[in-house]
Order: sequence, then structure tokens, then C-alpha cells
Amino acid sequence: KLQPTWTEVFNSSSHQVIKSSSHQVIKLNNLMLHQHDSYQDIRDAVRDLCAQFPDEYHRKIDEQRGYPEAFVDALTKAGWMAALIPQEYGGSGLSMAEASVIMEEINRSGGNSGACHGQMYVMNAIVRSGSKEQKEKFLPLVAKGELRIQSMGVTEPTTGSDTTQLKTSAVKKDGRWVINGQKVWISRIQHSDLMILLARTTPADQVKKRSEGLSCFLIDLKHAIGNGLTVRPILNMVNHETNELFFDNLEIPEDALLGEEGKGFKTLLDGLNAERVLIAAECIGDGYWFIERARKYANERVVFGRPIGQNQGVQFPIADAFIELEAANLMRWKACEKIDAKQNAGAEANMAKYLAAKASWEAANVCIQTHGGFGFACEYDIERKFRETRLYQVAPVSTNMIFSYIAEHLLGMPRSY
Repeated sequence: KLQPTWTEVFNSSSHQVIKSSSHQVIKLNNLMLHQHDSYQDIRDAVRDLCAQFPDEYHRKIDEQRGYPEAFVDALTKAGWMAALIPQEYGGSGLSMAEASVIMEEINRSGGNSGACHGQMYVMNAIVRSGSKEQKEKFLPLVAKGELRIQSMGVTEPTTGSDTTQLKTSAVKKDGRWVINGQKVWISRIQHSDLMILLARTTPADQVKKRSEGLSCFLIDLKHAIGNGLTVRPILNMVNHETNELFFDNLEIPEDALLGEEGKGFKTLLDGLNAERVLIAAECIGDGYWFIERARKYANERVVFGRPIGQNQGVQFPIADAFIELEAANLMRWKACEKIDAKQNAGAEANMAKYLAAKASWEAANVCIQTHGGFGFACEYDIERKFRETRLYQVAPVSTNMIFSYIAEHLLGMPRSY
């Protein structure tokens, strides 16, 4: 039987239940976890789809350093990747909270949303800042799965997190934009049709604020690659498709500008806050996966005539990781609430990403420690997920940058950079 699509889920008689804010405790794989039952229909549908792609599938993809094409296609065809696209453009028009549940469940089922999460948050910049023509041209195709917008070109080798000092330039010439520069750690180029690029359109010495004079562009990758854009893959410790990009007089049409010229930093933020919240949800999904694996193994593994989970030295770290994860989850919901209310969620999005990434990493350590030597065996999948969740201590925004943001914007301390 084909899995239910978002349309079927939201046309069900339980639609009103989905929108409620009540809580209940439900049983998942024999583990009692607190959840928002308002999203249970989404959880069930995504879990059913993910069940078609068991651990063996993701393990094989990881071993081959491949891309989970079939998995991403299934999610796309079921409509889950169009969660944040308004219904008028063929999407499901879900809230950020609901979209975050989709990402959480993918990781909670043993998958890795890193292969497809860009399709949600990158596209969000078009939803919020795109022109009427751009929305009508691209969003319906994305919703149908006929177009992928999974890449965002921001980071550069010489500037890193100092985004406003980027060197890539876009100069208008004869009714076209000419782009020169370099980007690094740009993911999913090989599985994207369009990329959102941030470039400087006004020299830094001609603007009053560092964040001014930057503009966003929609790059048609099929046209760009080989015609001014060179892509160099970066092999890394995680099976995460990422690249270094080189722009050499790449010409793009004038209407490739996304949002207002010189206001690209704000356009970028439309996608970044969504990115941080969705990745927080992914980390939470990872965390629950690790805790469930650790709990199950600790209860079943018998040493010295007793399950190792009976020993406080084993069970207390698992309980500690679970508590941290539950706390991080609360901040995830708070960040989603502010985004869905169209309020400034910068602080909440940053804090949610920090807490969730930290909690998932602690859960990963507990899980591998509980399994001992077996935690390093590929067939248990723990080492794979261990590597995957470690990434989020570094990206998409480093921990120190989050500390700096909170210190300046919430605590009123001097800017540290």
C-alpha cells in the first residue's frame, strides 16, 4: 500500500486534533517519551514511509558514499519536502512546527535529513522574499518534485562565519550580473537545480553597515556549471555531499536577483532561522534514536548475571542525556512558535540549535559508551549516526557564534567580533 501523502493526512477527520496544543505520553518502541500529540498524524505517516528504508539501506548508502536518491524521492513524492510551500503554489502550507516534526522523524527513524533538509529551508527564502513572478515560476515545480533548490552559497574560505566580509562579487554589466569569487562547504550541488547565492553588489567601503550591499541571487546550476562555475567535491568524515565552488565571470540574468538589491543579508536570514530550527529538530530526532538504542541494549545485555542497565553507572548517563534532550525540545517548540507567529526568532532559533546539537551529541556518546566495542561496529549503525550528529556542533552555525549572538543581543554585552 502506498504511504499517505500530506494531503491525505490533512484531509483526515483528525485535522482538528493536529492543530491542538495538548500533550500526552505515547509509547514508541517500548520507550515512554513526552510528545506533542497534535502532530501524531504527521509522525505516523512519516514513520510509515521511513520504515520502507531500514538501517541496512542507510548503512549501504553510507558505505558507498552515495546519495539516498530513492529515499529523498519517496519523501518528495509524498509531499513532505513541500511542507513550507504555501498551498496556493501547490505545497502543503504547514507551519514551521509541523515541518520540524518531519525532519525529526526522519532522523528518529535512523535516516539523515542532511540529504534533503535544504529543500525546506533554502526554498523558504523564496517564499518570504521572492517576487510574485519568482514564486509562480519556481514554487509549484518544487512542490511537484520537478525542481530541487537544496543549496545555499554563503560561506567562503577566507571569511568563514564572518559573512558580511565575503569577497564574492556580482557586478551589473549590459543588463546581466557577472559573478566572481569562491565559496566553500556548499552542500548538495549535485542534487540541486537552483542555488541561492549571496554576493556583494556594493563594495564594503561604500556602505554604512557591514550587512548592507549584499544581494541574493538564484543560480541555475545546470547552466552555470561549466560556463563560469566550477565545482570541486570535498571528501569528509560524514557522508555529506559538500563542495568548493569557483566563479569566474559567471553571467546570470538580471531577474535572477532574489529580494531587494543590497538587502540580501536580510533575505538570507529568512532561510537561516528556518535552517537552525529544522536542524535542531533533526538533532532531537537523533537524540531519541540514540537514547532508545542505549536503553534497549542496556536492558538486554547481561554481564555478571544482571542487565548492565541495572548499574547506576550505565543508567544514570542515559537518564541525564534524556533530560537534556527533553529540555532542548522545549526550546525547539518555542522557536517554532515565534517563527510561525512571524516574530523575530533569531535568539530562539540559535538557542534551539545549540541545545539540540549538544543534547544529541551527549546522547551519541552515551549510546556508544553503553554498547562498548559493539558501538564501533558498522552493523549497529551507531558509529554512522555518531559521525552524522557530530557535524552540528560545528555547522550550520558554530557554537561560539551562538554564544556571541546571545551575549550581545540578549545580555547587552559588547560585540565580541
